[in-house]
Amino acid sequence: MSSCNRILNCISNPSTVTSWNSNIRAYVYNGCSQKALLLFRQMKQSGIQPNNLTFPFVAKACAQLSNLRSSEIIHTHVLKSPFSSDIFVQTAMIDMYIKCYRLDSAYLLFERMPERDVASWNVMIMGFSQFGLVDKAFKLFHQMRLSELKPDSITIISLTQLGGVVKKLDVIKVVHCLGIRAGIEASVSVPNTWITAYAKCGDLDSAESVFHRVSMKTVVSWNSMIAGYAYQERFVEIIDCFLQMCRDGIRPEVSTILSLLSSCAHSKALLQGKLFHSRSIREGFDSNVLVINTLIAMYSKCGELVSARLLFNTMPKRTCVSWTAMIDGYAQVGDVDEAMNLFYTMTAADEKPDAITMVAMLSACSQTGSLELGQWMDKYACDSRLVDNVMVCNALVDMYAKCGCIDGARRTFDLMHERTVVSWTTMIGGYAMNGEFIEALTLFSQMIELGFRPNHLTFLAILQACTHAGFLEKGWEYFNLMTSVYQIRPTLEHCACMADLLGRKGKLKEALEFIQNMHVEPDAGVWGALLGACGTHHEVEVAEYVANHLFILEPQSAVSYVAMANIYAAAGRWEGVAKIRAMMKCKGVRKSPGQSLVRVNGQFCSFTAGDRSHSEALQIYEVLDGLALQLKEAGFKRPECSLLEQW
Repeated sequence: MSSCNRILNCISNPSTVTSWNSNIRAYVYNGCSQKALLLFRQMKQSGIQPNNLTFPFVAKACAQLSNLRSSEIIHTHVLKSPFSSDIFVQTAMIDMYIKCYRLDSAYLLFERMPERDVASWNVMIMGFSQFGLVDKAFKLFHQMRLSELKPDSITIISLTQLGGVVKKLDVIKVVHCLGIRAGIEASVSVPNTWITAYAKCGDLDSAESVFHRVSMKTVVSWNSMIAGYAYQERFVEIIDCFLQMCRDGIRPEVSTILSLLSSCAHSKALLQGKLFHSRSIREGFDSNVLVINTLIAMYSKCGELVSARLLFNTMPKRTCVSWTAMIDGYAQVGDVDEAMNLFYTMTAADEKPDAITMVAMLSACSQTGSLELGQWMDKYACDSRLVDNVMVCNALVDMYAKCGCIDGARRTFDLMHERTVVSWTTMIGGYAMNGEFIEALTLFSQMIELGFRPNHLTFLAILQACTHAGFLEKGWEYFNLMTSVYQIRPTLEHCACMADLLGRKGKLKEALEFIQNMHVEPDAGVWGALLGACGTHHEVEVAEYVANHLFILEPQSAVSYVAMANIYAAAGRWEGVAKIRAMMKCKGVRKSPGQSLVRVNGQFCSFTAGDRSHSEALQIYEVLDGLALQLKEAGFKRPECSLLEQW
C-alpha cells in the first residue's frame, strides 16, 4: 500500500482548521503533494478558513511539484487572507517561487516584506545560490549583516554550497572564516559542507584538514569525505576512507552506499562499482529503491546497459527516477529509439515524466540530431507545463541548436521567464556552433550588461566562436577578460581554443610558445589543433615537433599519423610518408573507417565507409552513383582522399 493510501485510510472527517492542517501536512511530508492541494481545495469548499500554518504546508506542496500555476493560485489565497504580512507565510511563499524557478517573483516578494527574520534572508540567499548568482547572494548577505541579524548555520551552508557550485575557492575560504567567527564551526553539518565544497574546488588538503578537525565524526562526515575524493576521482582514497570508517565502528548507511556508487559513475570505475554493489547486497540495501536507481545510473554511465536494464526489469516498484535513469542510459549512447520506447511505456504506466526525464530525452535528440522528435518533445513539455522549468528550457535551446535549428533555439530562449548563466551560455554556444559568430558575441555583451556573471563554460563558448570565426584580437580580449577581470583560471579547453585560434591565423610559432607556457599540461586535443594548423599552412618543422608529442600521448590513434603523413606528402617529403607508414605498421595502428548515422522512417541506420552489408546496399549505391554523376555534370570535382586513406 502506498504512503498516500495509508494516510487516506487514517484520515477522519476533519472539522477544525487544526485537523485539516494535520492531514495536509501528512500528505506533504509523505510526498503526496497533489493530494495535499486537493485537500486544501476541499477545506475551502467546506467553509473552513485556512490559518497561518495552512499556507506554508500548501506552499511546500507547490514547491515539491514546481507547479507555477498552483503557486500563483495559493499566493492569491494568501493575499485575500489576513496573513499576507505574516513573516512565516511570506517566507514560505518566497521558497515556493524559488522552487518553481521564478527567482524574480521571489525577490520581489522578499523586497516587499515589512519585517524579515534570519529564515527569510536564508531562503532568499539559498535561492540566489541555487541559480549560481554569486554577486547577488553575497550582496544580500552583506545587507543581512547591516540589518544586525547574525548568520546561522543555514546561512553559512548556503554560501559555502554556492562557492562549491561556482568552484570559487576564495569564496569558500571567506565563508569558512565567517563561520569560525560566528562560532558555527562546532555544528556538525557546517564542516561537512566545507569538506564537500573544498573538494569540488580541487583543494583536497583543506577538505582533509577540516575532516580531521571534526571531533565527533558521524556517518555524514565520512560520506562527505568520500564524496570529496569522488569529485577528484581518487579511488584509492575512497576505498581507504571507507575501510577506515568501517574500522572505526561506523556502519555504512544507505547514503554511504549511494555516495560510493555515485563515485563510480564512469567507465574507469566499473570494477569498483561492482564491488560496492556487492557491499550493498551484504548490507541488505539491494532492495532499496534509491540504491537500485543509483545502480542503474552507475551501470548506464559505465556503458553496462545490459546490467542496468536487468536491474530495471527486476525492480518490484519503479519511480520516476528509475524510468529517467534508464532513459538517460540509452540517451547517453545515442539509442533514441529505445529511449523513446521507454518514454512511451513510462507514460502508459501512468508515471508522469518530470523535468529530468525531459532533459534526458532532449539530450538524446541533441546527440543524434533528431529535430522532428525534439519538436515533439517541445510540444509535450508545453502540454505538460514543464516549459516553466528553466532546466527544460535550457535543454530545448541546446537541442534546437545542436539540430541546426538556431531560430528555434532563439525563440525558446526569448520566451523563457527566467534565465540563468546556463541559459545564456547555451544560447551563445548554439550561435557559435551554427556559425553565427557575430550574434554569439553580441549576446555575450548583452549578458554582461544585464549583470550576469559568465562562468568558465561561458568563456569557452565565446572563445570557440572567436576560434571558428578567426577573430584573433577578440579572442585575446575575452581570454584576458576571463583571467584578469573575472579571475577564472583557464582550463585545458580554454587554452586549446587559443592555440587553435593562433594556428588558424598562421601564427604557428606563437601558438607553440603559448602551449609550452601553459600552466596545465597540454593534452592530445591541444597538440592536435596545432598539428591541423600546421597542415593548413604547410609548416613541416613545427608539425614534426608537435607530432612527436602526439605519438607519445596517443600511440594507438591513427589521426596524428594520418595528419603528419599528409603534411609530408603535401611538401613532397615521400621518405617522411614512408617513415610514418612504417611506424603505423610496427605499432599496429589502424585507421578507423568513417561512419555516418541517418534516421529513416523513425529508425536510425549506421553506414561505415566501404561497408556493403546493408540489406538495401545495391539500391543505396545506385543512388550515390547517380548523385556523383549529377555532381560531375554540374562541374563539381570529387575531392582527393588523403594518402593514408588510400592504404
